[in-house]
Amino acid sequence: MTPPPFDPTTIRRDFPLLTTPFHGKPMIYLDSAVSGLVPLPVLGRMDHYQRLEHTNVHRGVSTLSQEATDRFEEAREKVRSFLNAASTKEIIWTRGTTEAINLVAQTFGRANIHAGDEILLSAMEHHANIVPWQMLAEERGAKLRVIPMSDAGELILDDLEALLTPHTKLLGVVQVSNVLGTINPVKEIIARAHAKGVPVLVDGAQAVPHLTVDVQDLDADFYVFSGHKLSGPTGIGVLYGKKALLEKMPPWHGGGSMILSVSWEKTTYIGLPGKFEAGTPAITQAIGLGAALDYLQGLGLDRIAAYEHELLHYATEKLSAIEGLCIVGNAKAKASVLSFVLEGIHPHDVGSILDHDGIVVRAGHHCAQPVMQRLGIPATTRASFAYFNTREDVNALVAGILKVQEIFK
Repeated sequence: MTPPPFDPTTIRRDFPLLTTPFHGKPMIYLDSAVSGLVPLPVLGRMDHYQRLEHTNVHRGVSTLSQEATDRFEEAREKVRSFLNAASTKEIIWTRGTTEAINLVAQTFGRANIHAGDEILLSAMEHHANIVPWQMLAEERGAKLRVIPMSDAGELILDDLEALLTPHTKLLGVVQVSNVLGTINPVKEIIARAHAKGVPVLVDGAQAVPHLTVDVQDLDADFYVFSGHKLSGPTGIGVLYGKKALLEKMPPWHGGGSMILSVSWEKTTYIGLPGKFEAGTPAITQAIGLGAALDYLQGLGLDRIAAYEHELLHYATEKLSAIEGLCIVGNAKAKASVLSFVLEGIHPHDVGSILDHDGIVVRAGHHCAQPVMQRLGIPATTRASFAYFNTREDVNALVAGILKVQEIFK
């Protein structure tokens, strides 16, 4: 049976914010790269848990506690399936991408990175995949090295083998740039790193909303993302790690729920995934993330990707026709992110004026200052498109940009 055409107009009914007046005008939300909107089915599932199912997990013999534990672990299984991980033991709940990277840095990193070692990162990393490694490098006397990128916003991999030296202990790379929209060839990068015996951490925060991710096919050693990028709640994220690596890593946080026994003399930890999940977890948020995955898979991940690609193509054509506008990031493979600069106008001014017209975009360095330094610009205005956006949203953005230019004439 042929599925019905992808219909963003119908989908938009699931997002109350899109029908809420914003500065007296209809809301046009073009900021999904910073945080996806949460649809009604996800809000409803979290509300149902809070009202009718709520208690702590893994700690009680009551029926309510056992059922809450089941719902919590069902969400973990949904993430495992979403990533095609081999086991739920490889799925660790975190507060988000940032905490997941810090967890790896403070456990795997401390155990394996020492004075004189090197950590290789790409030139387009978010601060979340730079700062934790800088902190570790300073502590251990290690060094950061960088895979360069072109003016078009594509990684230059010609010298990757030379950058992967016997001193390289980890390679960190973003799968999709939050500034440029570039889709990096992470499978190739991982294979080339593994050929030199180097493990790889992939920042998938911007990839999971737009691409089908198979961590076994990628052969990623670590893969991290945040729930709120996936139309889920804030405060929940995921660290995927290969079981053999996670088993060797020590716990990061200590406390309840991650122990087998505690005495004044010694604490014995439980196995995966619990040894990394001390304390009461974000139960509601995990269940909400599971519901968000159900929602997106119900729409069809491939259909979402195809629709967003078409919308990006349309927006690129429209914005490219505006005199004085320069799109930042012209990689051949891109997700639905469009950063741009307007001649003679600061991105903050662009964002503020668009905001008063009800158009929500992002303006600034997007937590990626090294990218800005590489491109020789202080900031960009960024429009990021999701499956609920329409060509009418793009047309409104174009009209808003022309209005900005008129104001600054």
